[in-house]
Amino acid sequence: MLFFISYFLVYFKFHHTFAKNKEEKMMTHFLVHPMAISGAFKFRGACNAVFSLNDEDASKGVVTHSSGNHAAALALAAKLQGIPSYIVIPKNVPTCKIENVKWYGGQFVWSEASVQSREEVANKVWPETGAIFIHPYNDGRKLSGQGTISLEILEQAPQIDMLVVLISGGGLISGIALAAKSINPAIRIFAAEPKGADDAAQSKAAGRIIRLPETNTIADGLRVFLGDLTWPVVQDLVEDIITVEDGEIIKAMKLFFEILKVVVEPSGAIGLAAFLSDTFQKNPAWKDCNHIGIVISGGNVDLALLWDSLNKGK
Repeated sequence: MLFFISYFLVYFKFHHTFAKNKEEKMMTHFLVHPMAISGAFKFRGACNAVFSLNDEDASKGVVTHSSGNHAAALALAAKLQGIPSYIVIPKNVPTCKIENVKWYGGQFVWSEASVQSREEVANKVWPETGAIFIHPYNDGRKLSGQGTISLEILEQAPQIDMLVVLISGGGLISGIALAAKSINPAIRIFAAEPKGADDAAQSKAAGRIIRLPETNTIADGLRVFLGDLTWPVVQDLVEDIITVEDGEIIKAMKLFFEILKVVVEPSGAIGLAAFLSDTFQKNPAWKDCNHIGIVISGGNVDLALLWDSLNKGK
């Protein structure tokens, strides 16, 4: 049984659609919920990080760097606390993600596209502003916030014995894995990653963190690298990392739009792309699993680019 799950900050409900899986071995159940506040799972961790600040630190405001989804989430969390937020964001992010940050009151500081540029600019901004730096993923408070996803999954669907989760910096999958394994140590965790930004897969194979000199993928939210907090969790608790081409991600997006009627950005669709891939289907590590959950998060789609992306997938 296959569960497609996306999350809201509040308790979610499942919507059921039925279809056969690729090998027609079982009936699958697609369970979908509207996308989260700020359009991604990031709001959970951002809230936990911001709300846990003491009054003195909170009054200084917060600063971060992000490809877009964490930026909007932190800006909104800061707005709810009535404190300023300074967001370092690349100039090439989708327009919809920039608009989200503006809507939530974040103050922009632009960087170049690379992760290195984002980090360098952020390292200048927080001393200048005096704001508290909130790392986009390598932060224990964020991992704890993302871990609430597992609590909701296994409370409502305790029969799930395998999860497929997107991976980039590792904050989401680390939080999910730690919480899920604490509830059900036998549950298996698989990661989904684009081949054009496969540092996590390379890191797991090499047994050490690998940072790529550059990345090239349509999944703009999955271009950062593992941190020193997330890497040990990925190394120890993630069964395997499945990498997929951009074309496979685009085809998965089309399935979401056409069958499930859900708007999902490339980063959010990658779990389905990985599950449908030949690499995953031939992987013996999941064959005795009967209840599979795919965590879907990320609905910030730039409509100006969407049509071109879908046409590429034809």
